[in-house]
Amino acid sequence: MTVGIGVTGATGRMGREVVAAVADREDCEVAFAVNRDPDGGDVDGVELEAAARFDALLSEREPDAVIDFTGPESAVDYARACAETGVAFVTGTTGFDDDGLAALEDAGAEVPILHAPNFARGVQALVNVVGQAVRNLPGYDVELVETHHNGKRDAPSGTANRLLEEIEENGEFAGRTHGREGEAPREDGEIGVHALRAGDITGEHEILLAGNDEEVRLTHRAEDRGVFAAGAVDAAVWIAGRKAGSYDFADVIDE
Repeated sequence: MTVGIGVTGATGRMGREVVAAVADREDCEVAFAVNRDPDGGDVDGVELEAAARFDALLSEREPDAVIDFTGPESAVDYARACAETGVAFVTGTTGFDDDGLAALEDAGAEVPILHAPNFARGVQALVNVVGQAVRNLPGYDVELVETHHNGKRDAPSGTANRLLEEIEENGEFAGRTHGREGEAPREDGEIGVHALRAGDITGEHEILLAGNDEEVRLTHRAEDRGVFAAGAVDAAVWIAGRKAGSYDFADVIDE
């Protein structure tokens, strides 16, 4: 079966990568590619269409899933439209507030929804091991540094927040300290969080655990955005046809 995939934000950094990733596979095809301000052109040979026609395209093209890398407000609108038409929805958009996350949960009551801050398989492996490292090293200082391109809007990154959640679930911490300035000695139990933005860096996350005259560094570095697109397409193929619910990229990796 060939999985039909709709792509939002098709001219963005990730949208272009997703279209290219779908084109490289034999088990799926692009059902449509939309952008907020289409210029009548195409992306990797796929015609661009207006995002304003998204709802109509869901009915006309009947995709099996939609992959979204846009912004929080747009992603919520797309998720709701998919819920109304019975189309699975995969989003790697980050920066949602509580209301946005709740809206995704609501959509998951009607259709399968998969939201992940990062679709790199290596990042999922990092999430899996960081909790064990924290459990094995109680009382060690923990610092997290994430680095991305200068156009990224949210900080810390969605991936950093997911890693921080895993750290906090597996140890006893007093809270997060975002950067330091002036006289700012480290407090017991704090987690230092640092976000760097520069150039066209795809993405890097490093967790430092230090204590007992030793240090452990866990690092993931993405060298090309294609790794995120490939994972998102894996997720779309995996989720197509599944029952309604909220899923995570770990579900794709672990199966």
